[in-house]
Amino acid sequence: MQHNRHLIIFIKNPVLGKVKTRLAAGIGEKKALDVYQQLLEITRNAALKSDCTRNVFYSDEIENDAWDEDKFNKFVQEGDSLGDRMKNAFMQVFALGATEAIIIGSDCPELNADIIHQAFEVLDEKDAVIGPAKDGGYYLLGMKKLLPFVFENKEWSTDSVFTDTTNNLETNKLSYGLVRQLSDLDNITDLRDSKLNFME
Repeated sequence: MQHNRHLIIFIKNPVLGKVKTRLAAGIGEKKALDVYQQLLEITRNAALKSDCTRNVFYSDEIENDAWDEDKFNKFVQEGDSLGDRMKNAFMQVFALGATEAIIIGSDCPELNADIIHQAFEVLDEKDAVIGPAKDGGYYLLGMKKLLPFVFENKEWSTDSVFTDTTNNLETNKLSYGLVRQLSDLDNITDLRDSKLNFME
């Protein structure tokens, strides 16, 4: 196992009414929670098949759940904004000895271990790696050392995040590579386009 390659996984505690709120507006909170549980399973399986140190960061509190403690380091996200929480997570894994660190969320039904592996391969050659999302954001971001500016002055959850981030890297004369574009699952249209089990 390549211990100096660290994977950061951001998840929300799966609480009824607290996850996939945009989706819940279309299908109800119970079904939205069920969809999120499926997304967590996809994310966990991709992580388990990845050759790296795995770190799961919960939104609210650490749970005794399917993320086995012998396979995942467990933390709670810290910070007010998404940017702060991501920056702090990268700081934590670099402090643990990471030489390459990648963050993923848990909203991506097409995510798999091959994409994570490709992202680490890109980091062998480049300063950073990004997995663009079809909505203009990104589902994956990786770096070899903390690049705090990529987490600052962003309108999170908007269609400018990917472009703003690549502009930051170019301004700072840093090289980056991309892995393939995927869809985040945020609303009922995304759900219908996905292959998740869903009963209307």
